[in-house]
Amino acid sequence: MPRPKRPITAALRKLALTLLPVLVLCVSCVQDDSKPGSGDAGDKPEISIMAPLHFPHPPSDETMSVLEELTGTELEINWVPDGIYTDKMNTALTTNSLKKVTFAKHTDYMFMKNAIRSGAFWEIGPYLDRFPNLRHLDEGILSQTAVDGKLYGLYTERPSSRQGIIIREDWLDALGLEKPDTLEELYEVIRLFTQNDPDRNGQADTFGLADRNDLVFGAFKTLSSYFGAPNNWGVEGEGGAIVPEFESPAYLDAMNFMKQLYDEGLINRDFAVTSKEMQRDFIIRGEAGVYIGSMQDVQRLSDEAKQFNPEARFALVNRIEGPAGYRVWSIPNYFGLYLFSKKAIRTEEELLDILAFYDRTMDKDVANVLRYGIEDKHYKLKDGKVLLPEETTQLRTTEAGALYVLMIADLSNPNVLDVSEQETLQEEAERYTEDNEKFIVPDPTNGLESKTYDEKGVELYKIISDATYNYMLGKLDADGFYAQVEQWKRQGGAQIVQEYRDAYNTR
Repeated sequence: MPRPKRPITAALRKLALTLLPVLVLCVSCVQDDSKPGSGDAGDKPEISIMAPLHFPHPPSDETMSVLEELTGTELEINWVPDGIYTDKMNTALTTNSLKKVTFAKHTDYMFMKNAIRSGAFWEIGPYLDRFPNLRHLDEGILSQTAVDGKLYGLYTERPSSRQGIIIREDWLDALGLEKPDTLEELYEVIRLFTQNDPDRNGQADTFGLADRNDLVFGAFKTLSSYFGAPNNWGVEGEGGAIVPEFESPAYLDAMNFMKQLYDEGLINRDFAVTSKEMQRDFIIRGEAGVYIGSMQDVQRLSDEAKQFNPEARFALVNRIEGPAGYRVWSIPNYFGLYLFSKKAIRTEEELLDILAFYDRTMDKDVANVLRYGIEDKHYKLKDGKVLLPEETTQLRTTEAGALYVLMIADLSNPNVLDVSEQETLQEEAERYTEDNEKFIVPDPTNGLESKTYDEKGVELYKIISDATYNYMLGKLDADGFYAQVEQWKRQGGAQIVQEYRDAYNTR
C-alpha cells in the first residue's frame, strides 16, 4: 500500500526551517569573505573630480554608468564650463574646498606652485611604479611638470600647438576670396566679412572676427606669434638675456592690429568681456565668420552652425606668413594636470585607489570609451579601427565628447584605437596640427624656476592683461602701456626676469 505523502511533506518543511538560519549564515559568510572584489556599491572607491567642460553638455548618464562599471568606481564629477573654470578652481583652492582630484590647466598650474609647496597636494611620484600603465608615463613630460624635482600630477597629453584659424568657406566663395596666407590678407577677409554682406541677405548684420576675454587661447596670442612675438618669454643676445613677450615690438604690432579691428568695427565690440560660449554663438548663428583659436573646435562649430544654416561650410588655415615667416606659439606637451588634494584624500590607501582608477583609464576598453564613447552607439569598429559615422556626430558630441578631458597621456597610449575614416574637418584639423610642428615657437622658460613668478605671477599678469586690453580699446596709448610695464617691473617683474635669466644661463 502506498505511503501517505503528507507526513513526508511536513518532515521536509520542518527540515527546511531548521536549516534556513544555517544557509543564511553561510551565504553571509561567503559575501563577507569576497567583499573587496564583490563589486557591491559600498565597496567601490568614491572619487570626486573637478574638470573643465568644453562641450555644451556633460556626458550622458548612460556613458558615465559604463565608465563607472568598467573602472569599478563611483564618480562624482563637477563639470565646470571652460570659460569660468580658472575662477572656480581658484575659488576652491583659496577656500580649501577642493575635490579629491582637481584639473589644473598648464597656464594655471604655474601659479599653483606655492600651494603645492605648502603641502596642499599629494606627491605622487613615489607611487607611479606600482601601476602597469602609470609607470610608463613619458619622463620628458613628467619633468616639465615637476616642482622642485617632485611629481604631483598626472598629465593630459596634447600636441605642441593646435592654434589656427577657422573660417566660413561659403562666405569666402560668396565674396570671391581665397583663404588668407598673410596678415594683410587676413585683415582683408575680416574687413570684407564685415562690410560686403558675405551671407547675401542684403543686411549689414555680420562682422569679421569673433573673439573672447582670453589673451592666451583667444585670438591675441596666436596673432602675436604671427607678428613674430616670443612665446611668453624671449631670449636676446649671446648672453641669453630673458625678456618678457610684451616688451617685443611684435607684441605692440599685434595690439595695433586688434585695435584697428576694434576701431573699424570688424570685431565684436565687447570682446574684452565676451565668454567662449558667446564667441562660439557668434560663429554658429552666422553673425561672424572668423574664429582664431584651437582648430579642433571646427567640427563642433560646423555641426552646430548647420542647424541654423545647412549651407554653412568651414575651412581651416594654419599658415599665416608674418614679418618673421611662419610662426605659432606652443604649449608644453601637456595641456594640464590632475592634482590630488591632501585635505580631501585622507589616507595613502585612498590615494592608491584613485591612482588605480587613472591607471585603469589607460587600458584599452576604458581609454576608447573616454576617446570615442560607447561602441556601436557612438562609433563602430572595422578591421580593428574606429569608424566615426557622420550620423552619430551630434550624439557622440552630446553624450560622450566631454569625457575626453579625463584622458591622461592619450597621444602616446598604444591602447587608443586609430581612426579608419574620420570626418573631413576633424581629419583636416589634425593634419594642420601636425604641420604646426614645423614652425612652433617654444617658451624658453619651460622647466625653469622663478620663485617670484610663483608668488606674484597672478597679480603681475593682471597688470599686463589689463594694459593690453586697455590699449586695444583705445584707453591707453603706447606711453601709457609701457608705463604699466614699468609698474610690472617695480612690483616684482624685474626680479622675475633676473631669476629666469640666472636659471636659463645655469641650466
